[in-house]
Amino acid sequence: MTQPEKQVNPLKAAALRVLIVDDSRAQRRILAVQLARWGYDLAEADSGEAALLLCQTVRFDIVLSDWMMPGMTGLDLCKAFRALPREGYGYFILLTSKSEKTEIADGLENGADDFLAKPVNSDELRARLRAGERIVSMQQELVEKNRLVGSTLDQLQKLYDSLDRDLIEAKKLQQSLIRDRNIDFGAGRAALMMQPSGHVGGDLVGSFVIDARRVVMFSVDVSGHGVASAMMTARLAGLLSGGSPDQNIALRVTAGGERDAFPPAEVAFRLNRLMIEDVQVEQYFTMAYAEIDLVTGVVQMVQAGHPHPLVLRHGGQIEILGQGGLPIGLIPGATYQPVSVVLKPQDRLFLMSDGLTECPSPTGQELGTEGLIEMLRRFDPMPSANLLEALVWDLANFAGSDDFPDDVSGLLFDYDGD
Repeated sequence: MTQPEKQVNPLKAAALRVLIVDDSRAQRRILAVQLARWGYDLAEADSGEAALLLCQTVRFDIVLSDWMMPGMTGLDLCKAFRALPREGYGYFILLTSKSEKTEIADGLENGADDFLAKPVNSDELRARLRAGERIVSMQQELVEKNRLVGSTLDQLQKLYDSLDRDLIEAKKLQQSLIRDRNIDFGAGRAALMMQPSGHVGGDLVGSFVIDARRVVMFSVDVSGHGVASAMMTARLAGLLSGGSPDQNIALRVTAGGERDAFPPAEVAFRLNRLMIEDVQVEQYFTMAYAEIDLVTGVVQMVQAGHPHPLVLRHGGQIEILGQGGLPIGLIPGATYQPVSVVLKPQDRLFLMSDGLTECPSPTGQELGTEGLIEMLRRFDPMPSANLLEALVWDLANFAGSDDFPDDVSGLLFDYDGD
């Protein structure tokens, strides 16, 4: 086997590389003269074996090969050429005197792109080469576009990973807003549960102390999901913080210097005015806010567009409280109606977000208030923290997944009395 003969035109470095394969030196010369005149960067091989060896080290854009050659035929070369690892597509043209459909089918089956009948017509040869150029060019453009897409996806993945890390930290920060999920007030105890639908959410449950005999329980649900809702939730946590009474919008100091609280309906009014006049965002939120007298069991509360609070009586009855009310931050000058109820020892007060009542089953049916009440009846004897955990578990069974479409939160207050 002779060594490959390579002729490279240094003036056509950007031209397409074409490999001419033919056991006839005269035939190679005829083709080479024409292709050189058309500006191609040429190489020649006198056998299939020599051509394959050359293709292992040089990336050719087009291979122009005779079909019938001693040893490795053009068809064998085409098949071996397709099996080579390479970057980019190589266009393969077989020169043949064969015209039977079965033979053409064999060529296509083994990877040939086109055929030229011998003797080769110059115009047809040029047309076939230009067709090959178009295919190779389109493939190169596709490779470049895919490379750019891949590079963009890599950058997006890095950005996503960075955002994901930030969201994980934001989730930790939001979860830290609930410093203690089980709080003992002496004459009563509260258990808190919060499960965002994503990394961060717009739900908030919490409590704060007014004085030695009065405490506040609240449940908030900011419209929307994600970071914007979580930021609003964080601000509301500050406005209703027991750790920063000077910033708490519900607290005030009397003329005698004692700590006191605005009535629940007034708290809702003040929050509504703050949202509309000062915050000036398109978000709004719903809220259930309850002030509890630990001595008498009297609960003064307000429901602002939030799901109805529930009282779980010691005897097994469950009462639905409130008339609905308007969300906060939606309508200027909105007023809110107070609701009152008296808790007796071993009664419970349950505040929750609509992530519970509006949770859909796989068929799209919402749990609803009645469905929630049925769950609570089953779990009522449990301690509060265990009850909330069982409630989330049962909700996941109802929904068919624990990946809830909305934030799920709740606060369960047990009244022990003096």
